[in-house]
Amino acid sequence: MSTLTWVLAGIIAYWFAVLLLRRQGWLPDYVGTQGPIMTLHTKRGREFLDRLSAPKRFWRAWANFGIGTAVVLMVGSFLFLVFGAFAALQQTEATAVNQPRNVLVIPGVNDFLPLSAAPEIVAGLLVGLVVHEGGHGLLCRVEDIDIDSMGLALFTVIPVGAFVEPDEESQREADRGARTRMFAAGVANNFAVTILAFALLFGPVIGSIGVASGAAVGASLPQSPAADAGIDQGDRITAIDGQPVESADDLDAVLENASEREVSVEINGDETRPVERSLLVTAVTPDGPADLRRGETIRAVNGTEVYTEGAFEDAVAEREVVRLTVQGNGSVRETTFPAGAYVHVAEDGPLSGTEASAGDAVVVVRMNDERISSLSDFHDWADDTSPGDEVTMVAYRNGSRETYDFSLGEHPTEDIGFIGVTRQAQGISGISVSDFGIEPYPSQQYLALLGGEGNGPNFGGPVGSFFGKVVVTLFLPLGSLALPSFPFPFAGFTPDITNFFVVQGPLSVLGGGVFTLANVLFWTGWINVQLGFFNCIPAFPLDGGRILRTGTEAVVSRLPVSSSHELTRTVTTTVGLTMFVAFLLLVFGPQIVSG
Repeated sequence: MSTLTWVLAGIIAYWFAVLLLRRQGWLPDYVGTQGPIMTLHTKRGREFLDRLSAPKRFWRAWANFGIGTAVVLMVGSFLFLVFGAFAALQQTEATAVNQPRNVLVIPGVNDFLPLSAAPEIVAGLLVGLVVHEGGHGLLCRVEDIDIDSMGLALFTVIPVGAFVEPDEESQREADRGARTRMFAAGVANNFAVTILAFALLFGPVIGSIGVASGAAVGASLPQSPAADAGIDQGDRITAIDGQPVESADDLDAVLENASEREVSVEINGDETRPVERSLLVTAVTPDGPADLRRGETIRAVNGTEVYTEGAFEDAVAEREVVRLTVQGNGSVRETTFPAGAYVHVAEDGPLSGTEASAGDAVVVVRMNDERISSLSDFHDWADDTSPGDEVTMVAYRNGSRETYDFSLGEHPTEDIGFIGVTRQAQGISGISVSDFGIEPYPSQQYLALLGGEGNGPNFGGPVGSFFGKVVVTLFLPLGSLALPSFPFPFAGFTPDITNFFVVQGPLSVLGGGVFTLANVLFWTGWINVQLGFFNCIPAFPLDGGRILRTGTEAVVSRLPVSSSHELTRTVTTTVGLTMFVAFLLLVFGPQIVSG
């Protein structure tokens, strides 16, 4: 059974249990129920809010700042949802973002909220809900609006909302500005918590975390030598044949220099395993010349056995057309194709002025009598050229060997010659291979993005500022969906990746507690900014919808119309329905188009 099935079964069982308790009269008066939603009501805390609201001028200024922020985000969220809906309708396939389950803030069900981070996510959500509704309650007392009760809403046992119930008559008697400040205070508080949480995270907490030595394993490829040896996610490769490995780049260099088929691999600095290398096909360009499939194993090139990437490249370089012996699905077969750089001819380039036409797919095997056996060779050769150079290219087009003579043009962005090719496929004729079979986890890059030590992207300007880091951090749980160069999502320092990091610096006395603290701050900041943005959507009953109503009332009251109430309701209802439809299209648009 899937995780979602278990969650639904638990919700139903919980619901029936609550119904039974309510029917028997065993629930206390302060507990309310509505389906799987349970509300806890209390009148305690009003005295505390009265004392806290004493500096009324300060809190009104803070709420006015919240109004300005909310208005800007209301406009932004309106445009985002509308344009996002149109973009979703252009998609033919749904992505993880368009999956309905990813709308639910339930760890283990939402693809971007791992179950391992559930305690920190729930803590961050609870903090966000309390400070949000606490802001409403505080401004109620600042504006002399009475409070009937306060409380927390639970979806089964997960906090999904907090609430402050103002006295209806007292709220109606308050002026429009007071009510608007009350609605905006929760959003302002959420953003304040976001700034505080990320300031602590980017500062002393991340400063106490370093990258552990070794090549971090994000995953091992199925049927790869690493997988066969039991090397998998969370392992660190610290040595090969006794030679230390400090990073993923070190691992590639050490393996490249090792010619033996079997290597001794040290894991996590305390365990050694033998790995018998073989050539696994890891990627194949769909329309490329090679009749290969991902997951197959290359056994020989032109009859010569190969089992390392270096030996494969040397064997391929000997001939323009190669014959591979391939094993897969329990059978052995042979396939033949030209080995070189697989590219397409661009429009209006020097190459398109020859016998080749724009859009043609060619496999480049020679440039000026220099053997080109891969896309890397092709780029290396091009880096030493200049505009106007006369070149002779030998390439295979539609299976035929052809020669093209032309002059290099002016490159649009670099000071080298321009050949005129596009859609360049990586590797040899669009295939990539690995003789080890791991996907490295970018631990150094993630730590650098959070402000710690490590070799990460060198973001300058606004992106490298505090708020730039906040924006980047918001996308980290999405992984490659938002950051294509990062194959793994970052959901905090979860147990499956803490082996890639070490605790150091002033907070080292906390030991592993530093990771817990980092996770709490990460998710508290992440969830609070999401709550702030979400509540700025101009749709009732969200704060953005309420602010839209009071703002519309203020504008309409100055217009020479007799039915101001009806006009206000028309505007707010239209905007709210637009937001609702846009949200549905954003989530279900690709399914509607493809279905």
